Amino acid sequence: MKKVNENEFEYRDGDSGVKYLVRGPNIDWGVIKIMPGDKMAEQAHGHNYIDETFYFMKGNGIMMVDDNEYNAAEGSVFLIEPKEMHNIRNDSSEPIKVVFIKGDYKPDDKI
Repeated sequence: MKKVNENEFEYRDGDSGVKYLVRGPNIDWGVIKIMPGDKMAEQAHGHNYIDETFYFMKGNGIMMVDDNEYNAAEGSVFLIEPKEMHNIRNDSSEPIKVVFIKGDYKPDDKI
């Protein structure tokens, strides 16, 4: 068993960005805080072998998958398949918080 608390970890960019809570051995997951006007990453990325699920737990965002954009209201879930390029944008006036779960622990699987 492994037990962690989100408050024990920091966001990658200080007050926002990615925050990994569990990294391996079988799953990779954490939370992302995206400030108004920002994106999850500068450019979209994808994975060759793993799927990635995003759960919009606080706030409303835009899920970008390949060349499409989808409204992501609070409570929305997106399952991104291997090779689908993805990103998240926050067009709202409040920070959004998203949980991500990668279907397997493969930290080098990024395109």
